[in-house]
Amino acid sequence: MRSLGTRRVAQAAGAAMVAVIALGGCSAGQVAETAILKAPISGLDTQSPDGTLLVRNLQVVYNSPEGYPAGGNAPIQVSLFNQTEQPMTVLISSRPPAEGGGETAVSARQVGVGPLRAGGAEPSEPAEPSAEPSGAPSADPSAAPDPSASASAAPAGSAAQPARFTIAPLSSQTFLPGDTEMLQAIGLSGRLAPGYSLALTIEVSTSATPLEVLAPFAIPTSPASRGPAAEGEGEGGH
Repeated sequence: MRSLGTRRVAQAAGAAMVAVIALGGCSAGQVAETAILKAPISGLDTQSPDGTLLVRNLQVVYNSPEGYPAGGNAPIQVSLFNQTEQPMTVLISSRPPAEGGGETAVSARQVGVGPLRAGGAEPSEPAEPSAEPSGAPSADPSAAPDPSASASAAPAGSAAQPARFTIAPLSSQTFLPGDTEMLQAIGLSGRLAPGYSLALTIEVSTSATPLEVLAPFAIPTSPASRGPAAEGEGEGGH
């Protein structure tokens, strides 16, 4: 027969085990809020009217709180996915925003692919907004630009070429910050800064209906640094 002290120790150990199991059961079905939070993505996700081209994370690359001046150039970030089993010719241009686009939407004289250029220097070739793909797939896909040379064919230091390229079947074309060749808006019609957007027209050879979009200005990945003036104000408040 167990003594009174032995029974009490056993009961206390059992109670502790039940408490541990109860706590484990309560936490098993819970997920911390921080585990389901997603990083903010400022880019636009959309697709062509017929769904053959997917557009992901379309946005103007962030440079500073001041943005890009009127007449200047702005790099564009985007990933394009050809959902068909045939080569797809893509033409990206810019037109004045449609009515209702708001005062914060600007356009560009030309959208080109080439080495990143600062300022608003004139391109060596005029914009070709009329050179748009036909509504039906091209009868001779070999006449389209080689997809492997679409974004990297221009030699270093050359002016941007009109943004017309081909995406291979079930493949993609991506333009990212830091790439040697960038997709860029040339000759902005107005200041393009945080809170503003860029009016773009995306046309594909598989669809007769162009896609009109507003590319938002990217969100900075880190907070703006505080200048000496701001720091002085903070110290003076003590």
